[in-house]
Formats: sequence, C-alpha cells, structure tokens
Amino acid sequence: MSSDDRRVCLLTGAGGRLGDAFCRALYTRYDIVAVHRDRTPAVPSQHEWFVDPFAPEAPLPENDSRVHLIRADLTVPGEVERVVDLALARFGGVDLLVNSAAHRRMFPDGVVDGDAALDDFDLAFATNVGVPLRLSARLAQRSWLHTGERNRARNRNIVNVSSLSGSVVSPGGQTLYAASKAALNQLTRNLAAEFAEFGVRANAIAPSAFPDLVPTETVVRSILELDGGAMTGGVFSVGAGESSDGRHAMSAGT
Repeated sequence: MSSDDRRVCLLTGAGGRLGDAFCRALYTRYDIVAVHRDRTPAVPSQHEWFVDPFAPEAPLPENDSRVHLIRADLTVPGEVERVVDLALARFGGVDLLVNSAAHRRMFPDGVVDGDAALDDFDLAFATNVGVPLRLSARLAQRSWLHTGERNRARNRNIVNVSSLSGSVVSPGGQTLYAASKAALNQLTRNLAAEFAEFGVRANAIAPSAFPDLVPTETVVRSILELDGGAMTGGVFSVGAGESSDGRHAMSAGT
C-alpha cells in the first residue's frame, strides 16, 4: 500500500525517452507503476535491493523509492486489465495515470505509397487511442467510479501525452500518427466531461518534438504541473505559442 503523503502514478511507455526521464526525475516523490515492453527506466525497481557493504543492516533510501515495473504489451487483449489489477493490488489506488506509450511510424512518400500506412492503421490507433481509452475506463470501473469524495481529495487525474502533430499539418509523412493524436485530443476532452461526475480530471499535453525542439525535462515538468493543478478538459501545447484548444501554452516551471 502507498502512504498518504506519496501520490501513486501509473505510467505507460516507461522504457521510452519520456517515461525514463519521468521515472528518473520523480521516483523519490511518487510511487510509480512503470509499464514497459523491452527497455526499463534507469531507476531502482522492485527487482533490486540495495545494501551498504560496510553496514549491511542499515536502511538505504534507494529501497524506499523503488519503481514497480510491469512488463506488458498493452495492445494484447487482457493486458490492460492485468496492469490495472496489479497496480491496485500493489498500492491500493492510483492518483495519476500518465498515458505516454505511443506508436509512431512515418510514411514520407505518403499514405498512397503501397499498403504500409494502411497496414499500420490498426496498431497506431490501438496504441495511441485504444490503450489510453481502455486504461482510463478500466481504472475508473475498478477504482474511481464510486469514490468521488476520495478522488477529489486526492486530486486524481489523467494526463495523455499527445503531440503538436495532432493539431497542425507537418511534413515527413505524419498523416497516420497525426490523425491518432487528434483522436487522442478529442478523447481527452470527452473523458474530462464524463469523469467529472466522480471527480477525476483529464488533460493532455501536446509537445513539439523532444528532445530536438523541447527538452524532455520540460515535458516532464508539464505533466507535473497538470498533476498539481485543477484544470481539466485541456490539450496544452508544450514548446509552442498556443494550445490546440486556444489556451495559452504551458510554460515549464510555472
């Protein structure tokens, strides 16, 4: 079980650049359930136990802040439910769901160049839209739905990691990826409206390319800002002048 002074975060895409940076920056502040496929974040996990060779019985802070790793392919039937059940069994609740896992394949010659884009459609939308939807719904059904007072007290919320590509047309063959992120943006807005009934917020961040144009640490701080705030139903750009729903861009560290 988690103590009341630490928030519990269920994070997908933990082996990616953003997931790894999130874990490294925040594993001493949050109890993190880190869902990954192959790569793991570079932080202490439940698979390790640290010992001072000069004082083997002495407690070490690394053992108090270990990330709970779960290896899963969330597009496989039943895996989302397994992850949610494991997270709830381990910590008793989830305060922050960060949907960071993504599928991104570019088609520089366009969607009409053979069948590659058409063949990639199901995986792109299953990963970028279906997984966030299913995780949000299952977590609500199994934990949040009838605990509105507790949800509001804990300021529980969802942060979906979208992309600036979901609201602008960019070169490089991003049509399929952009369409899935646009769908994720609208999913976020509708989840916010539905989940308000039981006190759970939903927002999305839409960063420009990171780390090329936006430091990954800035994206992490944007998630942290949303978790600590009161906003809901927003899609906030990170690293551009204005959010995709007309709000001012989120500035890191504010």
